[in-house]
Amino acid sequence: MRTAFPRLYALLVPSRIGSSCIPEICQFARELVEGGATLIQLREKHASAKEILRLARELRRTLPINVDLIVNDRADLALAAQANGVHVGQDDISPDAARRIIGPNRVLGVSTHNPEQVETADRTSADYVAVGPVFSTISKEEPDPVIGLEGVRRARRITRKPLVAIGGVTLQNCRSIIEAGADSVAVISELLGDPRKTTADFLRQMR
Repeated sequence: MRTAFPRLYALLVPSRIGSSCIPEICQFARELVEGGATLIQLREKHASAKEILRLARELRRTLPINVDLIVNDRADLALAAQANGVHVGQDDISPDAARRIIGPNRVLGVSTHNPEQVETADRTSADYVAVGPVFSTISKEEPDPVIGLEGVRRARRITRKPLVAIGGVTLQNCRSIIEAGADSVAVISELLGDPRKTTADFLRQMR
């Protein structure tokens, strides 16, 4: 992970892109990078471990060395793909178990949805904490209750780890999320139409 946590945490979800073709998915990732993204999480809940590993390896081969690739859920696949790290949720393996798999030098992130979970995550070896959903979202099948900007402020008071806000993030509200205390915003849907331009627009909004 770079010294400064990136303002934009880009989530790449192949099924949302509408393609299972690895070259097309890699091209989408390259467009994110051309727009200024320096961190991309590969997230795909409906693919097999073999498919995720193959794609993660190709993304790591394709992306510039200065772009961090994070694999969602699977610490073992992150390690096998030589990705930069793994992100785990509340229903995945524990952050400590993930750390034992990936070792001390890779990035570890953890999802949280309320102050108690933020407190717990803060005590782990996680490098950053994600919190949300800030606003209503269609990117998750069974989303947790919306926390709003006040939820971001509460999380900021609890942890000094880099804080990533997720859920319903748009160009219109991203600045208010940063002002509420988040270091970064995680985005899926807004990036789908024109990834290069929209990435650049997000970064411009959050300067």
